[in-house]
Amino acid sequence: MFDNVLIVCHANVCRSPAAEMLFRARQARAPRARTAPIAFHSAGIRAVNGHGMDPVMRRLLEEHGVAAGIHHARRLDRSLVRAADLVLVSERAQVSEVEALDPAARGKVYPLGKWEADSDVADPHGGAEDEYRESLVLIEHLVMGWLKKIC
Repeated sequence: MFDNVLIVCHANVCRSPAAEMLFRARQARAPRARTAPIAFHSAGIRAVNGHGMDPVMRRLLEEHGVAAGIHHARRLDRSLVRAADLVLVSERAQVSEVEALDPAARGKVYPLGKWEADSDVADPHGGAEDEYRESLVLIEHLVMGWLKKIC
């Protein structure tokens, strides 16, 4: 059973906070919703602590009915990895980066797209709005897939 899930991307301003907020918003709709909610958190491998969420992604989340709230980026560190029961990364290559930070994490770090042929979630940050929309649709699809497995 997973009680603490950490979602990781590069800068923790776009993909991982979007996934975190979608997990929180959608877990109540999961087919086998638990009595105690899972705690979802996010961090970035190269994040600058304190940066806010990308405004385009924030707006798109709100269009999807998810209140983005306040988000402050935080850099991934060993204590965050160790506290998590499950670590989900945006890109397959990030699995090895997380495991290099904490070798004890092997076996609990997976791509967010694991159930979709290990698909990566492309980073839309700084791109066209269509790229953000595609990324958000994929993230929501992947989040729902994980919720079916962990709730």
